[in-house]
Parts: sequence; C-alpha cells; structure tokens
Amino acid sequence: MENLPYNASESDTDAQPHAAGPQQGAPHAADPHGGERATPSRPVLLGLVAVIALYGVAAVCGYPQAGRDAIVAAAADDHSKTSDHAEHHDDEAADTGDHPKEDAEHGEEDAQTAGHAAPAHADEAAHDVDHDIDHHGHAKLPAPPIWTVIPFLALLGAIAAFPLIPSIEHWWEHNSSRFMVAAGLGLLTLLYYALLHPHPVDVHFPAHAVSQPAEGGISWGVAGTILSNAILGEYVPFIMLLFALYCVAGGVRIEGDLAATPRTNATFITIGGLLASFIGTTGAAMLLIRPLLETNRQRRHVVHTVVFFIFVVCNCGGCLLPIGDPPLFLGYLQGVDFFWTLSLWKEWAVANVILIAIYLAWDTVMAYPRERSSDVAIDEARTRPLQIRGLWPNAPLLLAVIAAVALLDPSKAIPGTDWHPWVFLREAVLAAIVSLSLALGSEKIRHDNKFTYGAILEVAALFVGIFVCMQPALAILDERGASLGITSPIAFFWTTGLLSSVLDNAPTYLVFFKTAQTLPGGPEMMAGVEVSRLAAVSLGAVFLGAMTYIGNGPNFMVKAIAEKAGVRMPSFFGYLAYSGGVLMPVFLLVAYLFL
Repeated sequence: MENLPYNASESDTDAQPHAAGPQQGAPHAADPHGGERATPSRPVLLGLVAVIALYGVAAVCGYPQAGRDAIVAAAADDHSKTSDHAEHHDDEAADTGDHPKEDAEHGEEDAQTAGHAAPAHADEAAHDVDHDIDHHGHAKLPAPPIWTVIPFLALLGAIAAFPLIPSIEHWWEHNSSRFMVAAGLGLLTLLYYALLHPHPVDVHFPAHAVSQPAEGGISWGVAGTILSNAILGEYVPFIMLLFALYCVAGGVRIEGDLAATPRTNATFITIGGLLASFIGTTGAAMLLIRPLLETNRQRRHVVHTVVFFIFVVCNCGGCLLPIGDPPLFLGYLQGVDFFWTLSLWKEWAVANVILIAIYLAWDTVMAYPRERSSDVAIDEARTRPLQIRGLWPNAPLLLAVIAAVALLDPSKAIPGTDWHPWVFLREAVLAAIVSLSLALGSEKIRHDNKFTYGAILEVAALFVGIFVCMQPALAILDERGASLGITSPIAFFWTTGLLSSVLDNAPTYLVFFKTAQTLPGGPEMMAGVEVSRLAAVSLGAVFLGAMTYIGNGPNFMVKAIAEKAGVRMPSFFGYLAYSGGVLMPVFLLVAYLFL
C-alpha cells in the first residue's frame, strides 16, 4: 500500500511529491500540493463588510437587543418553572400517604387515606401534561411520525455513498451539487411541516415559545419556525465559527523541510493535537498538513503518517474546548459551559498519548527502516529550518475568536457585569475578525498556502440541509428518547460514537445530547444532562468521528490535500482497516477507564 516508486510518472497516482520536485520545473514546483489556485480575498472581504454594516443597521433598529431581551426573559421564566416543578414533585415525594392530600394542579379532588401507595388522579389528561415536561419546565409537544426522518437519512446516506459511486462522484465534487441535494431534502422537510404536521411546534429562536398550526390551509408559521430554529438558532452560529477558524488559520504558513524522522513526524502530530482544541480541528489541520507533507517529500512510506494525523489532529485532539470540534460547539449552543469540556483532559491525554506512542513505534520499527538509504540521504541533505509566517495579525485574531465564543453568548452575562450580549453579536464580531485577517494579513501567504474557500463551502452547502432535515429526528428523540433504553454512559459513548463514525459527528452529537436531556438527572448536571452521560456523548462524537473519512469534516479535507500531494491514501474500507485496528482498542481502554 505504501511502497511507492521513487521516479513514478505523473500519471501514476502512487507518485510521491518529490517525484516532481523543484529541480524538475513542474508548474508549481515549490508547492507539492497540485494545481490549486488561491481564491482572491477581496470579494469575500467586501461581503463581510456588507454583513457587518447590515448588523449595524439592525442594531440601530433595536432588533439584536430585542432578541437578547427575549432570551434573558425566557431564561428567567424557565428557571422559575423548573424550580416550581421540582418543588411540586419534592412535596409529592414527601407525602407517604399517612395524611390526606389534595392536588389541585393534577385535578385530584378527593382526600387520600393512609395506606395508598400513590395518589389517584381524577383528571388523567392533566396528569399527563404535568409529567410530560422537559428539563426547562415546558410541556412537550407531539412529535412528527417516524417516517419524517427519511430526508435526514437520505442526506447522510448521500454524504457517505456518493463519493464512492464512480458515476456520481465527479458530479458530487461540485458544491453546487451538494447544495442542490441538501436544500432539496431540506425543502421536503419544510413541506411536511407546512402541509401535514397538525400539532404546534416549539420555537427555539430567539427564545422559547410555541407556534400553532393554521386552522386551515398551509401552516407557514410552523414551517417558518422550523426553518428559524435550524438556520438562525443553530446553523449560523455553527458555520460562522468554522468559517472564522478556517480563514484566520489559512493566513498562517509554516514552511520548511525537516528531516522526516519518526520523531519529527510524531512532533508534528503532537503539536497538531495540542492546537486542535484551541484553534479547532479544521484550523490545526489546515495549518500543519502541508508542512508535514513537505517534510516527508522524499519518503515513500507516508500513508500511515497522514492516517495518524487524521486520528489525532482532525479528531481526538479537539475535545478540550467547544471551538475544538463542531459537535462540542453545538453543545455549547445548547447551554454547556464553555470551559466544561476541559474536565475531559484525562480522557484526551490518554487517547492522544497512546495514539502518538503507537505512531512512533510504527514509524520507527516498521516504516522508516524500509526507506531506501538513497532517499534518506536526499531527505537529510535537503533540510531547511521551519519558518512561520503570518503570525501577525492572525495569532492575536485566533485568540480573539476564542474570546468572542467564550464571552458573547446572549444567554449568559459577561463575567463581572450584568450585561448580556445582543443576539448575533458574537457572529458579527467573528465576521469582523475574519475581515481584519483578510485586510491586514499577507495575500502572498494565502497564495503560497493555495488557500481556497472550497472546503468551508462544502461544509456550508451540506449542513444547511442537515440542520433542517434533522429537526424531526430531534423532536422524535425529545419525545421518545427515554424509551430507547440508552441510559448508561457506556451506552451513550458507543451509540453516539459508532453513529458518528458512519454519519457526521456534529448532528449525531446533537441527537444524543437531546436524548440524554430526556432522562432523569443525577447529582451533577450540565445543560439538563447528567455529566457522565454528557462526557460519554462528547467523547463518542469527537473520538469515533475518526473511524471513517466521513465521520468529521477535516478528515476528507486532509485526505484530498494528501492525494493532491501524491500520497496514495487508502480507500474508504482501507482506512477503516487502519481505524479498526488502531483506534478501537484505544477507545475500548478509554471507555473501561473513564466511563
């Protein structure tokens, strides 16, 4: 699989980057990454300035402030309802049946006598409403039928299968094609809610309310609520964070050519694993994959290095902060504290240390000794020290991204103040940060990086449909999640993880996060989820997203970059052989030790 000829022809997909090196005068001789062309930043910059200006106009009209006020008022109301409901059930639990009891809220009108194990209810419907409440104290609304998840499953199936079907794969490579499929399936979901859904639905954005269906005709309000929940409440914050990390990291370039020893490669992977939680798995992968490939230009056995890079940098390294991996950011949007994920540091350390140790042993014992001595000599002779360009202004701007995400949540007051940020102020600040990166950063560095917006546009095109299509699934799980039998942390870890490996880990995380919210609480809670279950869902989504190329967005991105650099990456099932043999024993150990 990895034994590649030194002087393969250009048509040979096994050819390594050094086969068309600078000395041969290839069209992009100084760059081993193929014929990508950097995308001009000026149109994007102008678009961002327009978005920021529109937000300013909205602020003058008071719209972001009104949204913030609605969120704060709803949070206070939720707290009051939850407290009242808890006190009511505490009182009910304290009643042992030794004394008469009346419960007007449940419709009970007859005094209970001693010896009854539970109160009788004259009004069964009122009892059902009282006990069918979510963790915020809201009455649960009827979910749509199970068949409404078909568009969601169809979209996830397309993401998994279309790249593997020869007659479709080239058509699927275009972001316009991806958007057509995603938007079309999303439209089917909206049509169901407009035409067929007879029940009210929850409004999530900007604050909780209930949207009633039309008495006759098309329920535009219900469909609009679903669209608002998906796009304004979830998609816009999600895609703006990824966009900010992607663009700012794309303005930093690490260049040079170190000796491609096992220790050097392990150091690259280790640094990437450390950075992934703080600049995102996408940002860390974009920053380090090209210098790693440049360093390994003269080596023939490179596939395992890229695979372990995907394991650690694109996945397992990103579980310490919400900006590290998309699933955790969705949890943050659902109320998980920004720094709660730091409590997963032991699991993070064990998994990544073991993976890096396995890589170091693999490369030292199995791969590096198989390199030809002439290749090693050329590699050592052509070394150049690493140089980092573009730290100004992008390093401070990456810190600004972290600060914006941590502090500008409308549901939380800024520490030390009573002021809650306006709705979408965080996203406007992220747009401003990207604008500064594009305006003040070096266009030459982005050109040298062959920076394009293709990867982030792919994520944007697909997820606009995913967030809409998964609304019925979330509603069904919210209603029936407690009956699925998934209650223990171990069950949540493996169920979330295994589905994350064959689907995309961000929506999978959200589905099981919502499921965990429907279960009884424990001594420690976070965002309505018992913390051991929340840890299991978080680790399952982040770690097992590494099991396949389709488990996490950066996996495919790194695969594509490596293939353009001449590395013959394994097929879908070839990669699965790597992950099954390496990752599964590590994850079994993590589950045994911590869950």
